[in-house]
Amino acid sequence: MQIVILGAAGQLGRELARALPDAMALTRADLDIADAARVDDRLGRLDAGTVVVNATAENRVDHAETDATDAVAVNVLGVAHLARVCRARNAVLVHVSTDYVFDGRASRPYTEDDVPHPLGAYARSKLAGELVARALAPRHAIVRTAGLYAAGGSRGKGGSFVDRVLEKARRGEPLQIVDDQVTAPTWTRDLATALVRLLPRLATGDAPTGVYHVTNTGACSWYDFARAALELAGVTASVTPITSAALAAPAPRPPYSVLANARLAALGEPPLRSWRDALAAYLASR
Repeated sequence: MQIVILGAAGQLGRELARALPDAMALTRADLDIADAARVDDRLGRLDAGTVVVNATAENRVDHAETDATDAVAVNVLGVAHLARVCRARNAVLVHVSTDYVFDGRASRPYTEDDVPHPLGAYARSKLAGELVARALAPRHAIVRTAGLYAAGGSRGKGGSFVDRVLEKARRGEPLQIVDDQVTAPTWTRDLATALVRLLPRLATGDAPTGVYHVTNTGACSWYDFARAALELAGVTASVTPITSAALAAPAPRPPYSVLANARLAALGEPPLRSWRDALAAYLASR
């Protein structure tokens, strides 16, 4: 089974490339998926049955609210280019999406069957990418995840949330973290491990096409997550909880975006560990 990883320099792509050393790992410099001609040239001769993992994303959430050009180019049109090639080559497209496709008004974890309702421009672009993948690639899987963090983090966001919190605390800077946005922060290493198990099943048809939620288990606010990171790292700092309204970010965020990993469980796959255990392992690895 041939595997192609797109976005190999990103926080999830790096972990996938580490876990799948025989895969073709392409960074944005190697292949910008927004460029249809380059996608055709680089991927147009894929073997039938190849699994293409799209770990690319334009994830500058607040930037997209004022200028969605890049978000549409990568999160929508880029996915369309990949889906078209995958359809032509009978390849499997595994497209990574986000909890932000939901509006956060639920009172229990969202299942894969819940109807999305994105709030902001970034979230709308991600849902549009999902719809494009489903419409154009007969063999597809949409993998929604949440609150990704990793060593080095996301360059578009200025690094990992965890590392930014610890760096500010160690410099003695005041920390103000929202406590009214609840999610399931997910370590990219755990997500990559789950995907490594899932990809062969998608390639053989043992796992059906459709949407999969894959996150660490449990739930917490970003304030709780920051407090846990400081505690587990042994860093003393004052953290003030604030509301999303007080933060006044340009783009709206869902107040509750916990995902139920129902379809993964239905396949008999083990659940990812709790967000707190994953955070402890991440900090130990650092």
